[in-house]
Amino acid sequence: MGVGVNEAEMCVRFARAGDFDVMMLAGRYSLLEQGALPEFLPLALEKKIAVMLAGVFNSGILATGAKPGAFYNYKPAPPEVLARVARIAAVCTSHGVALPQAALAFCAAHPAVATIVLGAVTPQEVARNLDLVARPVPAALWSDLKAQGLLAEAAPVPEA
Repeated sequence: MGVGVNEAEMCVRFARAGDFDVMMLAGRYSLLEQGALPEFLPLALEKKIAVMLAGVFNSGILATGAKPGAFYNYKPAPPEVLARVARIAAVCTSHGVALPQAALAFCAAHPAVATIVLGAVTPQEVARNLDLVARPVPAALWSDLKAQGLLAEAAPVPEA
């Protein structure tokens, strides 16, 4: 049995209320925001709930970067989100890593995450996503993001 929502708090409520095999969480655990980290993901591990992450590009902004017209939560990104994404992207660039590459690697690193659900419109987008997942990300990138307060200190990151 499973459930899919876009609120980590709802996942916690469901997990505490019953037995679930899988939960899909959209947009609440990403390189941009880690709201599911303190409570839901540890609970998922404890209860052996496989987590499927969707919306890991936060409606596109982690795929496109902080460009004019970038979307976050299905609407134009507000200035504070654009600024945060620009800072994350700058750290990625300094390590020779594409922003969406880091976004995918980060999400896959949490031990509760069983899979990442990516939407793609064209075969080229599928190929791009597969290529991004296959590329390694330097450990120093994660350290720099944490040092700049752009990533939760407790967030698991990929091993080098």
